[in-house]
Amino acid sequence: MQFHSETFNFASLKLRTYLKMKYWLSLVLVVLSLSVTVGQRLLVSDSSGWSSLREGEFLSFKITTTDSLKPKYTLEGTNGYGIQFDTLGIFYWKPAYNLVDRLEKQKEVTVIVQAEWKDGRRVRKPLNFVVLHQNRPPMVEDLPIFYVRQSSANSYQISDQYVKDLDGDPLVFKSIQSQLPEGVVLSSQGLLTWTPSRNQFNSLKNNPLLIEFIVQDQPEKTEVKGKIRVAQTQLDLPPEILIIPGDSSFNIKEDERIHFKIYVSDPNGDENISNVGFVCSDGRVKPESFVKNTSVQSEFTWSPGYYFVEEVEKIKDVEIIFFALDKSNNRVEKRVLIKVFDTENLEEKDKFLYIKYKNSLIQAKSLIDLLDVNHEKLNKAYKQAKKGKKNRSILNASLGATTGLAPVAFAEEPSTYKTVSAIGGTTVLTMGTLEATEVIGKSKADILEKMKINVEIRNQLQLEADNFARKYSLKSTRRNKEFDPDRDKLLPIINNQKLVVLELDASKPTPRNYDNKDLRKTFPDFSDQ
Repeated sequence: MQFHSETFNFASLKLRTYLKMKYWLSLVLVVLSLSVTVGQRLLVSDSSGWSSLREGEFLSFKITTTDSLKPKYTLEGTNGYGIQFDTLGIFYWKPAYNLVDRLEKQKEVTVIVQAEWKDGRRVRKPLNFVVLHQNRPPMVEDLPIFYVRQSSANSYQISDQYVKDLDGDPLVFKSIQSQLPEGVVLSSQGLLTWTPSRNQFNSLKNNPLLIEFIVQDQPEKTEVKGKIRVAQTQLDLPPEILIIPGDSSFNIKEDERIHFKIYVSDPNGDENISNVGFVCSDGRVKPESFVKNTSVQSEFTWSPGYYFVEEVEKIKDVEIIFFALDKSNNRVEKRVLIKVFDTENLEEKDKFLYIKYKNSLIQAKSLIDLLDVNHEKLNKAYKQAKKGKKNRSILNASLGATTGLAPVAFAEEPSTYKTVSAIGGTTVLTMGTLEATEVIGKSKADILEKMKINVEIRNQLQLEADNFARKYSLKSTRRNKEFDPDRDKLLPIINNQKLVVLELDASKPTPRNYDNKDLRKTFPDFSDQ
């Protein structure tokens, strides 16, 4: 029993010792393991310049640890950034150009690298990156050919389908002036306009044009060149016709003239034009109204005339179609509607009014000339009457009862005296009261009165006729409604009732056939139109 007891004690002691040693050994291993895990660090092979990069730049480095054992590497937080990271710790990344917005300028990206050993140890390390925006120049692809037509306004919009900016920057188009043909304009929005002349268009047939331009993004102002090829149109297009004035409807009077300028061009070249002309709904519009100056320029001039519209119609519609044909019989037309209104015949009216104008002045001049002649007669009669009184006052007296003769002093004028023999007696008493001219010849007072009336009528007629000749010297003024009333003002003067006193026939003055030169002598403002 004692043996067994000692054996049991020894085995128990051995078991306790084993368990204690195992416990302490495990504890040491745990402590050693913890100390190793805590002491491990992740290292970047290239420690400089990796934390900041631009879009499109390539970045590569390797992650290592301080442990001799190689762990397995993983990466968290890539979020579709396109980062490549293998289990050996090699890091590859080229940030996409659309990662950072053009207005944001930069963006921070954080990822976590983890190293894990087979024994379960792990180490984590955050990597912080700052990605900067990288501006890219605009892209210009091959542009479609710009086909132009002759003498036409051609436009070509540079499409964003062929010219674009991958960053979404606004684009500005700039021309290279030294390479632009005459007349070509390029706007900042990329609109190219050109109206090639005939010579410019013809030169494109054998020598297509190449126009260079510049595309600049904003605000970085990065530039790139582009090219547009310009050639003649390959389509067989109809001619084009331009009428000046460009209205399609006109209203005119019979005495008015209508005039059109017709310009024709062909997008395929002016030499392609074969015929230009017109057709009219009224056969009275003659072909001579259309004059072809050149193959591309013509004129149409037409005046209906006073007998074109019947009085019962009042208005006549005339349709004219101008046309142009090319060598392929492509046709273009322009229609013009002309409304012709019945109009008073001004030519005949002006002739009639002129006859009235001239005849009125002829009558006035005829009476003026007659009054001038009558004035000379009256003036001569007055002189004779004056002379008759002086010479007949003594000699024509009756002797009566004569008592004697004696010298008498007689004065013709206050400063002169004449001595004559006089009969005395009762004869002397009658000499102072006897007016011989009242008995023999005409009265001087009557002659003076007639002369006054003659001059008065003549001056009044001259004044009114001068005003009439001046006021209505133009055709347009004779058309006014005041013409006839002003003409009638001359009639009371020509038919003045006082003309009877002058012993003239006022109702029938005999007008002469005066010509324009004669009338202009009396009335300087007289017009022969």
